[in-house]
Amino acid sequence: MRVLYFGTYERDYPRNAQVVACLRGAGVDVVEHHVSVWDDQRDKFALGPSAAVRLLRAEVRLLRRPEADFDVLVVGYPGHFDLRAARRAAGRRPVVFNPLVSLYDTFVLDRARWRPGSVAARALEAVDRHAFRTADVVVADTANHADFFARLGRIDRSRVDVCLLGADEARFRAGWSQPDRFHCFFHGKLIPVHGLETILAAARLAPEIRFVMTGTGQLAGLLEHDRPENVEWLGWVPDERIPLELHRCGCALGIFGTSEKASRVIPNKAFEALSCGAPLVTADTPGARELLVDGESALLVPPGDPHALAAALRRLAADPELARRVAAGGHAVFSARASARVLGPRWKEVLEGAIRRTGATA
Repeated sequence: MRVLYFGTYERDYPRNAQVVACLRGAGVDVVEHHVSVWDDQRDKFALGPSAAVRLLRAEVRLLRRPEADFDVLVVGYPGHFDLRAARRAAGRRPVVFNPLVSLYDTFVLDRARWRPGSVAARALEAVDRHAFRTADVVVADTANHADFFARLGRIDRSRVDVCLLGADEARFRAGWSQPDRFHCFFHGKLIPVHGLETILAAARLAPEIRFVMTGTGQLAGLLEHDRPENVEWLGWVPDERIPLELHRCGCALGIFGTSEKASRVIPNKAFEALSCGAPLVTADTPGARELLVDGESALLVPPGDPHALAAALRRLAADPELARRVAAGGHAVFSARASARVLGPRWKEVLEGAIRRTGATA
């Protein structure tokens, strides 16, 4: 089977890099038809005039016939605007969309950039729906997210498959060791889904615990202007540093937001912490419960509850055996369900199913 990975997707973004690597590891031939738009931007879909022009030019270039032959076409993230060109490039061959997120969900329901019902919100919803309906198969990162994609796209749920995110295991290797002095580590974009307000409130409730935080984004002002004394903010740091921080932290912090999106997803950073073998503390959500068990593979706390988060962190700080048990359990569940050796065959299975669905032959 030969796969054409197609579109304006960001090559180095974990979801894309991992899918390509997992498929190749499973013996699948992957070729690319890629036009760069988002690769140099930390905030994807920051559509100013110059980005809009680059996107338009890219979509024109994507309409050119791909040079390589292939059996199935996969549109990577972000690729919501690429489906028309993908459908034309694929012809009768199946198109699989790997969206990671809904634009409407991200910018309207989670980040609140536009209010529901506004012209911009309706436009984003239309882009999502067109993309989901144009693809033969859509791939979500959790079953809860898959249910949402099906409802938003008004497509049958059988057209939405699930593949967990996983992690780049070449960088995020097991190597956590219990530090002499407990501290929490947060990395990621400073956006609402992460529940930054909850983390900072927990830090105020537990002043004896040190918090180390990295990242930039929409909510950076919360760290710039009103940061508790026990919170160290490093801003943006190179990706190579993140595994080192995970290996020496007392625990890794996941997400604690209260939006519907936060309830559906398991973020990249959670998988990276599990892959490194670090104890994970994250919100108790339907999405998290698809993979994690409280007290065994993570400590799960109610979303948006700083008191519960502070209490969980104090438990880990005071009980090294609990921290070791949660760390081992988290790494075990990662190995069993989200490692490359599992996700490669799973992605191959999804793509073979797409070929059968459309009646194409590999």
